[in-house]
Amino acid sequence: MTAIRTARDRARAELTQEIKDEARRQLGEVGAHGLSLRAVARELGMVSSALYRYFPSRDHLLTALIVDAYNAIGEAAEAAEDNGRTPVERWCAIWDATRAWAKAHPHEYALIYGSPIPGYQAPQDTTAPAARVALALVRVIKSTELKVPREGPRLSAELSRQAKALTEALEADLAPGEVGRLVIAWTQLFGLISFELFGQYVGSFDPADEFFAYTARQMAQFAGMS
Repeated sequence: MTAIRTARDRARAELTQEIKDEARRQLGEVGAHGLSLRAVARELGMVSSALYRYFPSRDHLLTALIVDAYNAIGEAAEAAEDNGRTPVERWCAIWDATRAWAKAHPHEYALIYGSPIPGYQAPQDTTAPAARVALALVRVIKSTELKVPREGPRLSAELSRQAKALTEALEADLAPGEVGRLVIAWTQLFGLISFELFGQYVGSFDPADEFFAYTARQMAQFAGMS
């Protein structure tokens, strides 16, 4: 019975992967808003009712693809986490790896950092995978003694409260101002990638390699690393 169950589990896992692979292929053709379970089933030679046993709705399939994409970009960042002798080098390696994954998987990147999908609300399942790149940056920050940058705007009471709550959630042991600067840098990372992938640097910083490397170091300094 165990062997039979194992074979069934393996077959189910393999077909689940085939469904997701076909859905990812279709993302490049029709985008997330056009993804259809019927179209995926048709390309795999399945009847729609059979596919529904794996993914009850389009939103369930989208969630699986989103979680996979967040985990994949997170794994890329984590794999680069120790590439470099200094904290700044490690920080830049994470930035480079995140960008490289996005450029290699533009449609999956657009799924998680592009336009919102009409009618889709991401469930709580996506929260932890979405934080993996940020947590890699947090670990670099925590490995060095941060320098206080030049005086900037003071955090409001509400911003301080939000920063403190985030620090506790990340178990980062950072001051509100430090976590605020880290989030600004994290936002800048994905803003740069999105501008590059969606053609916003054409006519200015194109190709964007040098500008990206420059900004990564600027943001390391802004976050408090020398």
